[in-house]
Parts: sequence; structure tokens; C-alpha cells
Amino acid sequence: MKLKRVTAVLLAGVMAMGLVACGSGSDTAADTTTSTSTATDTADDSESTDLLGSADATIHLKVGTTTAPDGHYVLGLVEMQKKLEEYSNGEMTLDIYPNSALGGESDMMDAVSMGTQDMVLSSTGPIPDFSSATDNWATLDLPYLFETAEDAYKVLDGEIGQSLLDEFQGSGIKAIGFWENGFRELTNNTKEVATPADLAGMKIRTMENAVHMATYTALGATPTAMAWGEIFSALQQGTVDGQENPLAIILTAKVYEVQKYITMIDLFYSPCVLMINEDIYNNFTDEQKEAFDKAAEDGKVAERQISQELASSARATMEAEGVVFTDVNKDEWVAAVQSVYDDASLKIDQDLLAKIKAETAK
Repeated sequence: MKLKRVTAVLLAGVMAMGLVACGSGSDTAADTTTSTSTATDTADDSESTDLLGSADATIHLKVGTTTAPDGHYVLGLVEMQKKLEEYSNGEMTLDIYPNSALGGESDMMDAVSMGTQDMVLSSTGPIPDFSSATDNWATLDLPYLFETAEDAYKVLDGEIGQSLLDEFQGSGIKAIGFWENGFRELTNNTKEVATPADLAGMKIRTMENAVHMATYTALGATPTAMAWGEIFSALQQGTVDGQENPLAIILTAKVYEVQKYITMIDLFYSPCVLMINEDIYNNFTDEQKEAFDKAAEDGKVAERQISQELASSARATMEAEGVVFTDVNKDEWVAAVQSVYDDASLKIDQDLLAKIKAETAK
């Protein structure tokens, strides 16, 4: 099946259910050695069953994300869910919880590492602060590190990416692979922003990530870190003037309904990472691992394609709703953030940075 067709089918199915509210993040699996739900578990009245896996499966893996049900994270997980049921002959499936139903990204990572949640699909934002073993992941958050998504794929799907995923060993988390968040663009509800000077004095919501905050400081803005679940009230109440996210997120989460201006700065390429509790994965049989790994790879490929397609169509969709887009002279923005690369407080791994630059230059 061609991926564009996959996108259309998944969008039609998931968007039909609307923005559903899933159950709370307080539910934990009864058996912490496997940390998986059984097919006999039932959802709370507040949960939607639309994103739950087949009731016939005996292994249900609960996976959380912060994004909307019709966003590329969830649509990729739906594809993985379908493939996992297929490859495991119906034995295994995913139960998908969008919209921060299980908590913010940092909270979900902690829950997965402790075995109270099975899986998470998270941006890389909280990873540098997860442990001392992963603090060099801050390097991936540098502004203008990748010019194209293809450059990012070359690095993240190769030896460099695998070495970063391997740094989770022994942490309680097994990092499976890099999926896609996308290039992050700037939104605000005050004025058109064309140059870094236009950001002076503006309060911009960022992820809880030191590199992102340092970057917006270098651009002259006042960065305000907050979890995704807090962003809409902050924008509506004027706690912050703007925020930054990939177009696919801005579209599917309807950020554009409270932000009139979007500046196309491509400031960061933001991957996301599929993670599973380490003990759960290690306790899979060889056949179950093979089914899981194949399904995860298929989900990644589909999710990246969906991300690209949503990003391609998002501008026209939002312009039709009255959103004003501003294209920029990117060289001016690149020059303004060079000091971030030399900031010793950010724990940038210079050896890793050199390897990334060498790989993308090939």
C-alpha cells in the first residue's frame, strides 16, 4: 500500500472520531513484571475505545503521546498497531492514548522507565535531562543542525542514531527508533515577525529544553518553558505571546485558532523517539520481538510520510482560515544563533556534533 493512501485511510478513520478524551494516566498494569494489560481489561467510561487495539489480543501495550488523535504521531501509532496485530497473528496490539491523557512527556518517560507505563512516543525535548547518560542528546536540539529532513534521516537512522538510542540501556527504557516531529516554526498573535529583531521583548513558549531556551534568548525573545498541556490557556490568557512547533502540530492541534501569525524559520529539526519499558521488551519471545520491531519500523516510515504530507498541506489550510505566513531570510536567523553552539553550559557534545556534520556533508 502506498504511504499516501495509508495517510488518507488513517486520517479518515481517526478524524471521524473527533478529538476524544482518553483515560487518566493513573492506571497502571497489575503485573509490573510485564506491565501490559490483558484483553479482559476494560476502559473507563471517560476513555474512547477507538484507539484501543483488538480485544482478541492477549498482549496490550499502553502507549502515550501528547499530540492530537488526528496528528502524525497518533496516525503513525495506528499504523504500527495494525501491523503489530498482523505480524503477531493477533497476539499483540497497542492501546493508544493521545492528548497527554497519560501525562506530559517527562512524566511519561519516567513512568515507562519505572514500569508503570508500557510505551511512549516523545519528542527529544525532555531526553537530555532524563539521565547523565543521555545529556549529550542536547546536541540534537541545536538550531539549524539539519538543513533537510533527509539529512536528519541519514544521521538518525545510521550508526550515530543507533549509538544515541543505545545510551538508554540499563535506564529502564529501550529506545526503539527515531520518528518525526518536524521542523519547528514560530507563531504569535501580536505581529508579523520577519527578523530576529522583531522578537525583542516577546515571550515565547518553548519546550522544557535548555538548548531551545538558550536559542530564543539569543534571538532576543524571552523564552518561557512549559508543558504542552498548558499551552492553550497560556496563549489565550496572554501569559506568552507565541510558541513554536512543526506545522503538522500547529494544524492538527488547532494552535492557529489562537495565533494569527506564523513565521517560517525552520529553527530546529525535531525528531521524536519511540520508547518501551526495557523489561517488557526483554521478556518478549524472539518471535514477539521480531513482530514488534517490524511493526515499529513500518509505523516510523508511515509516520514520517504523514508528517511530510501534513506539513505540505498545512500552510494552504491555515491561510484559508486567515493565518498570515511570513517567509524569512534564513541566513540572518542562522547568524543570530551561532553563540548557542559555543555555550558550555548546554553540554553540547562537540565530538558528536563533528560526526553529525561529517555525515550530513557526505
